[in-house]
Amino acid sequence: MKKKLVGMLILAMTATTILGGCGSKEGKEETSDGKVKIRFASWDTAEDVERQQKLVDQFNAEHDDIEVTLEAYGSDFDTKISAGMGSGDTPDVMYMWNYPAYADGLEPLDSYIEKEGEDYKSNFYDTLWNYNSLDDTTYGIPVGFTTHALFYNKDLFAEAGIEEPTNDWTWDDLQKAAKTIYEKCGVKGFSFQMKPDPYDFEMYLWSNGAAYTDEDGNLEKNLNSKKSKEVFEMFQEMEKEEYAVATEKTGTDEFRAGNTAMYVYGSWAINSLEKDGMNYGVVNIPSFADADHPSVSILSSSGISISKDSKHKEEAWEFVKFWTSEEMNKERIGLELPVLNSVVESEKIMEQPQYAPFYTMLEQSDGYTPASFIIDEWSELSESLSLSFEQVFNPSVLEKPSDVLDEAAQQ
Repeated sequence: MKKKLVGMLILAMTATTILGGCGSKEGKEETSDGKVKIRFASWDTAEDVERQQKLVDQFNAEHDDIEVTLEAYGSDFDTKISAGMGSGDTPDVMYMWNYPAYADGLEPLDSYIEKEGEDYKSNFYDTLWNYNSLDDTTYGIPVGFTTHALFYNKDLFAEAGIEEPTNDWTWDDLQKAAKTIYEKCGVKGFSFQMKPDPYDFEMYLWSNGAAYTDEDGNLEKNLNSKKSKEVFEMFQEMEKEEYAVATEKTGTDEFRAGNTAMYVYGSWAINSLEKDGMNYGVVNIPSFADADHPSVSILSSSGISISKDSKHKEEAWEFVKFWTSEEMNKERIGLELPVLNSVVESEKIMEQPQYAPFYTMLEQSDGYTPASFIIDEWSELSESLSLSFEQVFNPSVLEKPSDVLDEAAQQ
């Protein structure tokens, strides 16, 4: 699944996609045997695409009137989708994530959802609709997600002789444990990104009762509020006291190598940790002791959308329903965390300790709107904020958070 939001549409590019045979029936593209042809764009690669192709083949085998062609764009996904929208050659159906950037080229789906009945929509976790909508319009059907949670090394906790983290931990608890591990084991107790993605980092502000912006997009008195500054000061102080480290990447490499005892990340890390045979655990993100609510997480959510310019919207919706069905949700376990309540229940996901915290964090994070959905110029602002945050956490700089945030809020 797509993990990070990026910038504005890439314009003035030409897509080079070869279409199948054309027919004249109602302006629909048809194959030589009269089937309506649907193009489906995925951002996945290699083994993941092979698994998706098998599922697409299943749909085609079950439908006499529709044939779906999978187009695997991989790392070129954004470039090709942007180019397709600019040239009128967008795939009929596509994975989607950055709705603020692409919404103008997507088909609103609320009327389609309404026709399916309340049971269809209510089976999805409510929070996911927030991340697949824009301005009260739904543009994507959820297919996968991850929140963030706290990963910890059980062996290091045992070596330090301290109890493992629990779901009701506060940041005070984490700092105390991280210090002990550093003193007794000689490795960093906690790691976080030196240049954090601003989209992700906002969850810590939410958890402390703050945000980058208000609903009108004002940074002043929000990004640089007292509560916001407390978050940055806390992370910097952990680094200054040397029991935490600011990493250049996500922190996964340090965690896998046993060089850090804890870090916060999405479920993307689970497969690699399982392959390593690592003795690890996962719990909720710690809460702030003075906050009146539990911790909050950002969501990285993948949806499936229909092109606004598609000539085959009814057939495209048939495929969307197939791709978001219970059967397909089960088939994609391992690629994506299930998004349907019924599948989480039937597959006993909440009984699996490595996955359950991501759903707890999902439920705790309902009602929060990322700044990227509020600020039109988010791409440029995100780049600027990332550089500002690096000034706070880069060990060769460590500028005063209050000064950095006051300056950043003037943008």
